[in-house]
This record gives sequence, C-alpha cells and structure tokens, in this order.
Amino acid sequence: MQRKAGFYLAVFAFCIAVIVVVLGAFTRLVHAGLGCPDWPTCYGHYWVPNTAEEIHVANQVFIETPVQTEKTWPEQIHRIFASSLGLLMIALVVIAIRNRKIESQPLKLPIFMLGFVVLQGLFGMWTVTLLLWPQVVTLHLLGGFTTLSLLWLLLQRLGNFGWRVDQVSFEAISKLRGLAVVGLLVVILQIALGGWTTSNYAALACADLPTCHNEWLPPMDFAAGFDFFQKIGPNYLGGQMDNQARTAIHFLHRVGAIVTTGMLLFLAVSLFLTRARVARSMACLLCAVLLTQVALGLSNVFFALPLPVAVAHNAFGAMLLLVMVTLNHRIFTMQLAR
Repeated sequence: MQRKAGFYLAVFAFCIAVIVVVLGAFTRLVHAGLGCPDWPTCYGHYWVPNTAEEIHVANQVFIETPVQTEKTWPEQIHRIFASSLGLLMIALVVIAIRNRKIESQPLKLPIFMLGFVVLQGLFGMWTVTLLLWPQVVTLHLLGGFTTLSLLWLLLQRLGNFGWRVDQVSFEAISKLRGLAVVGLLVVILQIALGGWTTSNYAALACADLPTCHNEWLPPMDFAAGFDFFQKIGPNYLGGQMDNQARTAIHFLHRVGAIVTTGMLLFLAVSLFLTRARVARSMACLLCAVLLTQVALGLSNVFFALPLPVAVAHNAFGAMLLLVMVTLNHRIFTMQLAR
C-alpha cells in the first residue's frame, strides 16, 4: 500500500487535534473557558501570569476577572495546541500544492481544512469575547469535532485505506450506503445536542435514571431551552437558563441517545449480516465504541459528572464520529478484489 505525500504529517496533525479536543473538553468541564479574559494573550501574557507581581498587575488591569491560576493554564495550553494545529494545516496545504499534479493527491480537502481551522480560531476568540455565549461554545465544540473528522478523512485518502471485497460482499455492503449516511447524520445531531447540553450547563439537570426528577415526563420548557436567539451580553459561565429549560435540554439529549443507540445497533447488525469479514469487523468496532459511550453517559448521571468520566464521554463521542466517518469512507470507496 503506497502512501501519498504528507501522510505522516497528517498523522501528527491528527494526534494534535485529538489533544485539542480532549483539552477543550477538560477546559469546559473545569469551567475554565474564561480562564483568560483576553485573546490571544492571557492577562496580557503569551503564557500565563505566574509570579505574585504578574498576578497583582493582571488583577489591576482585569478588575472584573481576577486571576485564577487553576483556570488560566488549561485555557492557555488549549490555545497553544490549537495554534500549533493551525501551523500544521498550513504545512499540509503546502505539501498538497507541491504534489497537486500527482494523481489522486488531495488538494481541495487540505485547503478547505485550513480555512475551517481559521474559522475555528475565530470561534475560539468569540468564545472568550462573547463570554461563553452558548451558541458560539456549541459551534466551537462542533468545529473541533469537524476538524478532527476532516483530518481523519484526509488520513484515509493519503494512506490509500479502503476495502477490497468480492462481488457478493460488494453488492451486500453497497445496499447499506444510505443507512450508513443516516447513521452518520444521527451521530452528528446527537453530538450537537451534547454540545448544547454542556454549553448550557444542563448535564446534571436530571440527576436520576431512568426517570428525571422521579418523573417520566417532568416539567420542561423547550422554548426557553432551545432559544437559539438568546441575547448576547451576560456572562454565561454557569449558565443563565432556569431549571425547566435545562431539564428540556437534558431530556432531549437522553431521547437522542436512545435513538442513536437503536439506529447504530441496527446498522451494526446489518453490517454483520452481510457476512463480509471487513464489514463484521467494523460492526464489532461500532458496537464496542457505542456501548462504551452509553456506559459513560449513564455514569455521568449516576456519579454526578465526575471529571475523568465526563472527559472520556467527550472523547468517545469523537471516537464514535470517527468510526462513522471511517465506515462511510470504506463503503463509498469500496472496490472489487482482483
């Protein structure tokens, strides 16, 4: 299997993107999204204020947001890795342009990814300047997952990964193309619901299972919970919505989890029934990641959102998305074995 130019750099960039996504989740979950009230510096520093004198000066300048050292370093480390990823994207574009005349060398995808990472950087800035406005925080999270997925897709293309199957398997697996696309869209929607849940601090809006506030249908305010035009201005750290609005968000995320689980299990069974070895392996991987993600989601409620579990829940959500991206890539690029 001959790999195209830029493959190993893309592997490194993907690893950095994984770190950025996990650090982003950690930063959000320890409420450090405003750990640095300015951008791109942190209290005017390229690193963070460390000495007593630096902290004193920073507190005089940023009176409303005094330095909290336990929150400054997660935010600034996240920014540094994100900036490094941007530089790697530029390098990938340069390599793609230099090798553009080579057959099947990706060019449009790296260029699009670079533009998207620039947009993602703007979302990072707006996250701070708009004081954690939930719409921007959610889009920033989705942007991180999208960047990770696009890098993974680029890896598949640069590495020439794909399925080569016999005629019978080809016909059986091809019939699942529509189902695989729907499965990917369902996962994306569920991730968006998860992002909206965390950006509005609704992860613990229901502290019991399988009921919510000991009711199957608790009082909920969907209009307020999904008001995407809420005003810009207040500091959204900790959230601004009332309990019924947060309950509506959390409840819909639970319903989405049930729908997603059912949909992906059906897809996994369908893959397994094709009898193709590669499809069965993918079905087993899909089930393993899905069931782990479900277990982590349940643990978040049972154990009141412990930090390691919550970060892992974000990480496995990204992993589930990558599995679906891989599956769709394999199905749509599948070739007959010679």
